[in-house]
Amino acid sequence: MRAATYQGPGEITVEDVPKPEVESPEDAVIRVTHTAVCGSDLWFYRGESDREEGSRVGHEPMGIVEEVGDDVTSVEPGDRVLAPFAISCGECEFCRKGLYTSCVAEESWSGENGGGQGEYVKCPHADGTLVRVPDRYADDEDTLESLLPLTDVMGTGHHAAVSAGVGEGDTAVVIGDGAVGLCGVLAAQRLGAERVIAMGHHEERLELAEEFGATDTIAARGDEAIERARELTHGGANHVMECVGAASAMDTAIAIARPGGTVGYVGVPYGVTEEGLDVFTMFSENITLNGGVAPVRAYAEELMDDVLQGTLDPSPIFTKTVGLEDVDEGYRAMDEREAIKVLVKP
Repeated sequence: MRAATYQGPGEITVEDVPKPEVESPEDAVIRVTHTAVCGSDLWFYRGESDREEGSRVGHEPMGIVEEVGDDVTSVEPGDRVLAPFAISCGECEFCRKGLYTSCVAEESWSGENGGGQGEYVKCPHADGTLVRVPDRYADDEDTLESLLPLTDVMGTGHHAAVSAGVGEGDTAVVIGDGAVGLCGVLAAQRLGAERVIAMGHHEERLELAEEFGATDTIAARGDEAIERARELTHGGANHVMECVGAASAMDTAIAIARPGGTVGYVGVPYGVTEEGLDVFTMFSENITLNGGVAPVRAYAEELMDDVLQGTLDPSPIFTKTVGLEDVDEGYRAMDEREAIKVLVKP
């Protein structure tokens, strides 16, 4: 089969690799029909995080089940499924309490499992991981493109809102205008926030944030952004969603949190370990920091229900579509901010 591989900073190639096969009674093999390039993929693409050269990439697959092991009961060949970015057994201590990203199985979509940006993937622990799409929507392209973000960014944005404690009538500030931040706007609006303030650097993305339900937008950086956010919230917000991962974004989140407020963070915290957190402000203002890598499997069914009934549609985050052989163009477009998120169709 063909699969995208990492060959070094700035270099993604599509190579012939062995097609994965069912090896365990709990396995399923999926023919990938839709996948995506993730903002987190850009960390290794830019050389800012380590990755083995030649490794297969991608972690947001959707497709058709081709074969299952003898013990798989939740799906069967021919079913349309989506797969969260983290593989989970569904049975360990952490899966049972909804923390699927800490599953003791410690499996990933790379290596012999095929890579999420490829023609096929093997899913170990199919019953604990895969989410079946109802048959009536299995070939509805518009619906499928709305469901694909549930593999990662929609669930991650939702986790930011949940972690920040967003609820009915609240004011929430969302930091970041990438795919996760935009999905965070959708999530805050879905949870009943009366006011959603989106912060970012790109006017066209903030326009999409308004379409997603943002009541206010802030296109600024640093102290200017903090001052504007504090003005709009009369001294700070009780619910702040950090959806970037940079140290500067975390500092901004803490600075605009109201005393006693909560920062829900889901951005991969590159740079934070080197520069540190403003723990003194958090201490003195009783600011709570809550969040982490999003257990999107925990949210998949409830978010899918809203997509299927037409009340949630994150698909506008896909602003470019490429075929698998052109996936390198998708990486380039996201790296150069020409696309918010790239849809890949093998």
